Amino acid sequence: MTETASLLSLFFSSFLAATLLPGGSEAVLFAVLKAYPDTLVLALCLATLGNTLGGMVSFYMGWLLPQRQGERIEAGHTQANALQSQQLKHVDKLRRYGTPALLLAWVPLIGDALCLAAGWLRLNYWQAALFMAIGKFARYGVIALL
Repeated sequence: MTETASLLSLFFSSFLAATLLPGGSEAVLFAVLKAYPDTLVLALCLATLGNTLGGMVSFYMGWLLPQRQGERIEAGHTQANALQSQQLKHVDKLRRYGTPALLLAWVPLIGDALCLAAGWLRLNYWQAALFMAIGKFARYGVIALL
């Protein structure tokens, strides 16, 4: 595979890994840097860009979800109500911490949910993208150093 094709593969794998689809871009980053070590800065930028754009797709999907004003889920004895109550606690935390919480958008499993919830809460789009990008760049930077 050529350098350009490798970098494009890195971008697309990073994008897909940040959506609700399964995938891991870390291995692709490792392979690209092993084959083309001189592309470090470009590879980090492309992985970060792709992963941030994928996170913003999840953010936008959350934005599209309807909100019901004044709806509160009462904690009851059923397991479904307990789960909904727990989810509301997480949403309240995200509402309290705002877009800086998206520094954790890179964390497996919870990162996708954070992005989706941030969109649903209608948090600031540009701030969300900025904090996502910072967190994702830091993660890829650590991976590149290893």
